[in-house]
Amino acid sequence: MSDTHRTPPTDRQIPSPSRLHPALRTMAWLVGLPLALLLTFMLLLGLALAVAYPNLPEINGLVDYRPKLPMRVVSADGVVLGEYGEERRNYLPIKAIPKVMQDAVLAIEDARFYQHGGIDYKGILRAGLENLHDARSQGASTITMQVARNFYLSTEKTLTRKVYEILLALKIESQLGKEKILEVYMNQIYLGQRSYGFAAASEIYFGKPLKDITVAEAAMLAGLPKAPSAYNPIVNRKRAELRQRHIIGRMLENGFITEAEHDAALAETLSYHTPRSSGIHAEYAAETARQMIFAQYGEAAYSRGLNVELSLRASEQMHAYRMLRRGLLNFEARKSYRGPTAFVDLPRDESKLDARIAEALEEHPDFDDLRAAVVTEASPKKVGAMLQNGEAITVTGDGLRQARASLVADVAPKMQIRRGAVVRVMKGAKGDWSIVNLPEVEGALVSLDPQTGEIRAMVGGFDYAKSKFNHVTQAWRQPGSSFKPFIYSAAMEKGFSPATVVNDAPLFFDAGVTGSQPWEPKNYDGQFDGPMSIRRGLAKSKNMVSIRLLKAIGPAYAQQWITHFGFEAEKNPPYLTMALGAGAVTPMSMADGYAVLANGGIRVHPVLITRITDARGQVITQAPPQSGQDERMRAIPARNAFITSSLLQEVTRTGTAARAQTVLKRPDIYGKTGTTNDSQDAWFTGYNKGLVAVVWIGYDTPRSLGDKETGGGLALPIWIDYMAQALRNVPVSEYTAPEGVVFLGNDWYYTENTQGGGVRSLGLEDTAPRPAQTEERKGILDLFRDTDGTPSPSPAPGVPTPSPSPGPAPADVPR
Repeated sequence: MSDTHRTPPTDRQIPSPSRLHPALRTMAWLVGLPLALLLTFMLLLGLALAVAYPNLPEINGLVDYRPKLPMRVVSADGVVLGEYGEERRNYLPIKAIPKVMQDAVLAIEDARFYQHGGIDYKGILRAGLENLHDARSQGASTITMQVARNFYLSTEKTLTRKVYEILLALKIESQLGKEKILEVYMNQIYLGQRSYGFAAASEIYFGKPLKDITVAEAAMLAGLPKAPSAYNPIVNRKRAELRQRHIIGRMLENGFITEAEHDAALAETLSYHTPRSSGIHAEYAAETARQMIFAQYGEAAYSRGLNVELSLRASEQMHAYRMLRRGLLNFEARKSYRGPTAFVDLPRDESKLDARIAEALEEHPDFDDLRAAVVTEASPKKVGAMLQNGEAITVTGDGLRQARASLVADVAPKMQIRRGAVVRVMKGAKGDWSIVNLPEVEGALVSLDPQTGEIRAMVGGFDYAKSKFNHVTQAWRQPGSSFKPFIYSAAMEKGFSPATVVNDAPLFFDAGVTGSQPWEPKNYDGQFDGPMSIRRGLAKSKNMVSIRLLKAIGPAYAQQWITHFGFEAEKNPPYLTMALGAGAVTPMSMADGYAVLANGGIRVHPVLITRITDARGQVITQAPPQSGQDERMRAIPARNAFITSSLLQEVTRTGTAARAQTVLKRPDIYGKTGTTNDSQDAWFTGYNKGLVAVVWIGYDTPRSLGDKETGGGLALPIWIDYMAQALRNVPVSEYTAPEGVVFLGNDWYYTENTQGGGVRSLGLEDTAPRPAQTEERKGILDLFRDTDGTPSPSPAPGVPTPSPSPGPAPADVPR
C-alpha cells in the first residue's frame, strides 16, 4: 500500500485568471489591453517605418516655411487700416508669441510637447484608457502630428492617413527643432473668421495685438483649433466659454498658471472686437493704396505679406472722417424727411420677431453710427423699433422732429412710418435716439503737408460701405470761385498787383463774340460795386473783377499758367468762363494746386505710400524724401506765391471766409470759398504753412444743394472743425516777404511795379450796354452766374491782348 503525496501550494504559484477577484480581473484588462494595443501599434509602426518612411514627401515647405500672408495697409503710427488676401495672418516668430498663449495651447493640445519625439506614447495609452469608459473618442494627436496633417494630408479619418501622419511627425521632429514646430503651428492653424494663426485671431476676436493677451483671452483662443466654427465666441459664446473654462483648468493642472491667476481668469469678462467699435475709417485711402500695390505686384500682393505704410496718422484721419460726416448729416438735418427706406412684413408671433428683423436688416446694413432699424410700433408721440442685433429702442420728443410729418395718418403710404418700416436712426450724446435721413449728399476731405507732400487725411465720401467711389481722387467737378486764386496768380505775372483797381461793373457778351449764346455774367449778390482793388475783389469774390482780369491777360496764357500748379490744361479750356471755375478738377488736384502756394511756390508731389516692407520687415521700397526747399522743384516765383497768399489771407480775414480766422483765432490762415452755378458744388480750400486741406460737398449726379447753400456755409465749417484739431498745437507762423516785393501804400507790389510800372487800373472806362432781358433769356444767362455768396475783389488795369472769346455757350460748360 502506498501513500498519496500532496504538495501544498506555495506563494510562488499563480492562480488562474478565472479564480481572481472580479475587481482584479477588470484591472488586468484595463492595463493589459492598452499595453497590448500599444505593443501592436509599435510593431505596426516599425513595419511602416521600414516600408513607407522612404516614400514620405519632402518637408521643405516646413524647413523654409513661407505662409500666405495678406497685404496689410497701416498708418504712419502703425494702426492697421486695411487687410487684403484670402488668409488673414500676421506671422510672428516664436519668441514674439507670449508665453501665456503658448501655455494655453500646450495645455489643451499637447501638454507633453517638449517631452515626446513627435508621438506621445503616454498620451496614446491615456486615450486608450479613457476610451474604454467614455463613449466619446479621445484623440492623441500631438502638435507635430497636427502640423503634418495640416500641411500634407487630407482630413479623412482612415488608418492609412493616421499612419502617414505619425510617420511625417517623426520626420518633422528629426529635421526641425521644437520651437520651430510650435512656431509653424501657431502661425498656420485656422481659427475662424478667415484668421490663420493666433496673432491674427487676437486682433480679429479681441481687437488687440497678441502681446497684450490675458490668460482668459489666451484660453478662449486656444479652444478654437479643435473646431473653429463650433467654439467661435462671436457665433456661440456659451459653448466657447465652456471650453475656455476647461482650458483654464488644464493650465492650472499643468502648472502654467497659479491658483490666483486661475481664479482671476475665470472671473474675467471678455470684450469682443466688432468692426463698428474699432475702425479708423481710412477705407478710401487703403483702397487707393491697394490699387497702387496691385498694379505693381499683381495677385502676389495678396500672399507675400507686404506691409504697406501710409502717410496718414490714425487720430487725424479719424477726426477728418468724423468732421466730414457731421457736416453732411447737419446738411441733411435741414432737409425734409424722405420717408422709410423700405417696408418689411412682420410676424404676429412676437417670438419670431427678432429673427425676422435680423434677417430683413441684412439688406440694410448699418453705416457706422447711422443704424438701420425696423419699426415695431408707431404713433405721433413715440416710435418703437429694433436694431439688427436685437436691441429694442424708443424714439420720442426731439428725436421725432425731422420725421414728424411721416407719423400722421393721412400721409402717403410710401412716406408713412408704421409697423414694419425700415428707418435710419442715430444715438445722441445723452443716449437719446433720433430718426434721420440716409444722406444722399456726398463729400470729400483731403489734407496734405505742402512741404513733404505726405497726405495726412483722405475721406472719399460719407461712408465706404455706402459708396466705394472715392470723391477725393475720382470726382471731377467744377471748382467755382475756389479756382480764382490761380487766375489772380497769373495776373501778377502780367503786371497786376493787389492794389490794381478793377471795375466791378456789368459785362455783356453777345452771340457774335461768344460764337454761341449771349452771356451776361452776374455776381452772387446781384450787385455791382464799381471800382475796387484786386485784393477786395478776391476777398468778396466779385465775378466781374475775375472776368476782366482773365480777359486782360488772355485765357490761353492763364490755361498755360495753371499747369504750374498741376492742373490739366485740357480740363480747363481757355475761355473766359475759366475765371468762374467752369473747368474740371478733383479735390486731390485742388490740394496739390494750393500746396504750391502754401509752400512758397515749390511743388512737392503728393505722397500716400511712404514705405513697403516684406513679411520679415525688410524694406522693399521707400518713398524718397521730398524737400519743400528744393529749388529744382520750383513751380512759380516765390514772390508770386507770397502775394497770392496775402490775397487769400484777406479772404479769411475780411472776405467770404472771415469766419476761419475768427473761429480759429490765428492770422496764418489762407483760403478761398467756392460755389458753382445753381449751388451744385460747395468748396473750401485753405492752408497754413504746414497743412493744406480741401473740403467738397455735392451730389453724385449734379443738382442744386439749395438756393442759399454756399461753400462758405457748407464746406467752410467742416474745414474749420478739422483744422481746429489739426493745428491745435501748431504755433502761428505767417509768411515773410521774399526778395522782389515791397510793401508800399498799404499793399504789396513787385519791386519793378512801384514807380509807375505795372497795371494801375482796368475797365474804368467800361460801360457795356445791357439790353433788356426777357425771363427766358435771363434763365439762360444765369447758367453762368457764380453763387459763391461773398463780396468781390478789387479791379485791376488791363494788359493789351487780343480780344478773347468768353467760351462756349453756357450749356456746353463742363459741370
